[in-house]
Amino acid sequence: MTAPLLFDPQPQPVVPVEGETGAYPVHRVFCVGRNYVEHAKEMGVEVDREAPFYFLKPATAIVVAPGEIPYPPGTSNFHYELELVVALGGPAFRVSRDEALDAVFGYAVGLDMTRRDLQLEARAKQRPWDTGKAVEQSAVIGPIVRAADYAVGDQALELTVNAEPRQSARLSDLVWSVPELIAHLSTLYHLDAGDLIYTGTPAGVGPVVPGDAILGRIDGLPDVALGIAAAE
Repeated sequence: MTAPLLFDPQPQPVVPVEGETGAYPVHRVFCVGRNYVEHAKEMGVEVDREAPFYFLKPATAIVVAPGEIPYPPGTSNFHYELELVVALGGPAFRVSRDEALDAVFGYAVGLDMTRRDLQLEARAKQRPWDTGKAVEQSAVIGPIVRAADYAVGDQALELTVNAEPRQSARLSDLVWSVPELIAHLSTLYHLDAGDLIYTGTPAGVGPVVPGDAILGRIDGLPDVALGIAAAE
């Protein structure tokens, strides 16, 4: 017998699918760290070439772009990170790289918004990054394009703040490819439909302040536009 709920649960986050009326329900948000060599260098670390590593954000951190978020509490160094997002549409557990793409539903442009000062403070003390990364309204995403209509290759990534270029790279610069990420992550989790993988950011990350306008682009995918509002 199911016990009655004591209060209404929070609504499940969903992401629009390009050209469709149906929406994609989000289950989990996995994020890949240090997946571009130049970004690792600017953060003062090296890429771990033995295996990718991950952190998670709550599904409730999802913000569908275009949109606006308030400057978050507890930080004075709030950063953008432009990323390719992989949306899974089926199960993947201990799959090979050759099988990995069978689980992909589609792709989108995302922003991993980060309280950088809190992340670096935690890193220096060898503590988890949660307060820096698992931030409310920090997993920004645009509409998903189905995998049948998009193939990851050498597409350009570009991000501007107030129309000024900040990040520029190509998807071919990924240290760990999409199939490699899915295959490796599937050795650690029972992946399934609704799981998002933010695949890492290139060099050029930096701070934003209230009033700034971010525009993230990846060739062939809908842009992500995000405004930063005043702190609450």
